[in-house]
Amino acid sequence: MQDVNELVDVVFSGLLPLVIVDVTDEGERILVRARTPVDMVPCPSCGAPSGRVHGFHLGTVDGRRVVVRVRVRRLVCPTRGCRHTFREQVPGVLERYQRRTARLTRQVKAVVKELAGRPRARLLAILAVGVSRHTALRTLLRIPLPTGRIPRVIGVDDFALRRRHRYATVIIDAETHERIDVLPDRTADTLEAWLRAHPGVDVVCRDGSATYAEAIRRALPDAVQVGDRWHLWHNLCEAALSEVKAHSTCWATVLDAPLYDGPRAQTTLERRHQIHDLLDQGVGLLECARRPQLALNTVKRYARADRPERMLRVPKYRASLVDPYREHLRKRRAEDPAVPVKHLFEEIKDQGFTGCLNLLHKYINQGRADADRSHISPRRLARMLLTMPDNLKAEHQHLLDRLIAACPEMTQLAICIRDFVQLLKPHPDNADALELWITQVRAADLPHLHAFTRGLERDLDAVIAAFTLRYSNGPTEGVNTKTKRIARQMHGRAGFTLLRHRILLG
Repeated sequence: MQDVNELVDVVFSGLLPLVIVDVTDEGERILVRARTPVDMVPCPSCGAPSGRVHGFHLGTVDGRRVVVRVRVRRLVCPTRGCRHTFREQVPGVLERYQRRTARLTRQVKAVVKELAGRPRARLLAILAVGVSRHTALRTLLRIPLPTGRIPRVIGVDDFALRRRHRYATVIIDAETHERIDVLPDRTADTLEAWLRAHPGVDVVCRDGSATYAEAIRRALPDAVQVGDRWHLWHNLCEAALSEVKAHSTCWATVLDAPLYDGPRAQTTLERRHQIHDLLDQGVGLLECARRPQLALNTVKRYARADRPERMLRVPKYRASLVDPYREHLRKRRAEDPAVPVKHLFEEIKDQGFTGCLNLLHKYINQGRADADRSHISPRRLARMLLTMPDNLKAEHQHLLDRLIAACPEMTQLAICIRDFVQLLKPHPDNADALELWITQVRAADLPHLHAFTRGLERDLDAVIAAFTLRYSNGPTEGVNTKTKRIARQMHGRAGFTLLRHRILLG
């Protein structure tokens, strides 16, 4: 018996509270017969210790390829008026209404926390643990959620339960990145109620949502709201792209790039003229949008174009399979302007071209084969303008210098972007620098950046906090990214309760 117990100490360390009677190898499984120790056991009703045996119960605990049959005593409670008999429990090994050891239960919980219902059932089957997907889900929901302290700094962000229809709110500790809670919607009332029920929050990191800002302002008027620097940079990028598009007539002349002058361009110019006529008559933007039945943002874009040429655009040509063979096409068409396109197709096909004849026809008809250089779209130019100079190739930097020198507005745009980048590094002096930057932008003829600065001023306190404090809403965005993975695992079939459980256990 001593040798058996020594074996148990090594192999079956999770059964140490039991007295091993026998271990039998039955081929597909190992049968361990055990009994509980002869000790006094407290009554679960009144707590009185008892050692008087009423009977025995034979229980089976399934483990990993191991079956443990334990003889459990049924004891008699010595207290008059209490329940007459009860079955003893062995904490850590035998829990009430369980057929798995505590160690195996911990392993099952570790698996169900990471995988969805059917995948976790398949994995546990490989590990010789027979658990159905429904049992796995019940095991997951029985795992207690962490109930930690309310942090001083939290991050708040929304994520889609059903895109464009239903959204929820996740709250995390912005310093330790620990999940705190998940709210069933993203309304101001729900967040306000949560903040009032959990006092102790001093700093809240959020994006530019006016709903969250109002909820925090009502519940925590003294709390510091910190905007998200990534969203501020993203909004600047959108404004910079709009400015690049508006000055297409300036930098397109440097590249000898054609401007789009088709029917769509003519319609755009006519609508721009119509909108400005209404504005000159004192008509408001909403009424200007209602009369021609246009979107309000479209009317704002027309209103910002003080000159008709700012509505002209460079064609949106994407990178093509023909681009590597453009020099060959230019040379051949210069030598023989009447060369058939079919011949050109056969020539570049021998050089490795993998496209079709129609693609080559379209490329030539657009005039891209005769251009001196590859076409640059407004988005590509904006990307070069927003890239750190150290990350640009020498030829791209030289080309960018030529393009931003095309007009004073492009030069001023490049300066404003460069100065704004410095604000993204949190520093106490950035509050004054932001005020100077807004003044600098207002002095330039950059209407799209003017709209961006008006957005900054509407949420100025949160923007200043974003540029002066080290806190960020980036960890909350990371939790949302992991939430998307969890939702994809569940294929959108699980309810909010299960999704919330998995997010908080993550």
